Amino acid sequence: MRETLPEGAHLRPIQMTVNGTQQALDVLPWTTLLDLLREQLDLVGSKKGCDHGQCGACTVIRDGRRINACLTLAVMCDGAKVVTVEGLAHGEKLHPMQRAFITHDAFQCGYCTPGQICSAIGMAYEGRAETRVDIREQMSGNLCRCGAYSNIVAAVEEALPLMKEQNS
Repeated sequence: MRETLPEGAHLRPIQMTVNGTQQALDVLPWTTLLDLLREQLDLVGSKKGCDHGQCGACTVIRDGRRINACLTLAVMCDGAKVVTVEGLAHGEKLHPMQRAFITHDAFQCGYCTPGQICSAIGMAYEGRAETRVDIREQMSGNLCRCGAYSNIVAAVEEALPLMKEQNS
């Protein structure tokens, strides 16, 4: 069944690369990137937490920078490269950040984990986190209601040098 659009509303054609796959999509102008990923592309790793950009559960990487997908309109990503948690591994080989999260048991319920991992990778791309204090500060936009912060910081601390090696 096709959704009836409000009067004057038109679907907007956009193109983006999501997890390495080119996508041509038609979206309503008010559709968030998070809703597009979850509802149209069935990429449900990014979570809808607060829907106000305050928890970081929806964090994805757009053109190498971490963003809150709940605050980003899909039309703003026309021509962008978006990476979600589903696009980090290469086959069975996990991304170094994913491996570090497992090694350090940096999750409990797991709800925030995809956003935490994407945020940590985006932070690594930014290249400004050198110390444990830097990591804590720059990851402060990602909440963990279970309180796994010390394990998250330890995981990020371990993975940062591995990512620098990988990108050299």
